[in-house]
Amino acid sequence: MKPILILSLTFFIATASNAQSHKKQSAHVKKSSPEFIAEVGCGQCQLGLPGKTCDLAIRIKGKAYFVSGTDIDSHGDAHASDGFCNAIRKARVQGKLHNKRFKANYFELISEELSHTEAAAPTKTN
Repeated sequence: MKPILILSLTFFIATASNAQSHKKQSAHVKKSSPEFIAEVGCGQCQLGLPGKTCDLAIRIKGKAYFVSGTDIDSHGDAHASDGFCNAIRKARVQGKLHNKRFKANYFELISEELSHTEAAAPTKTN
């Protein structure tokens, strides 16, 4: 009876630990830096940046920059119909330009339904 109990307990713990969310957080919001909404997508496939692999990029004031601090695979399948390689998406971001790259402190995709209304409204920070 003891081996079955130990085996059951081990199975339960293993299952519970794998059930945890594996969503990767790109970063946390810093109150000292403003958030803004930007267009994001694959730098090579959507935003016209040079390169041979698919890399996450952001468009700020009409100019595209590669992103550091998060990557293209952290936000779903890049090659899905709504993925970064097939569509330009909107994201709420926070960070700064450094050495011709956008260093993201915070990066959160905005759902398509929200992007139309939130893009028009300014983002408030505390």
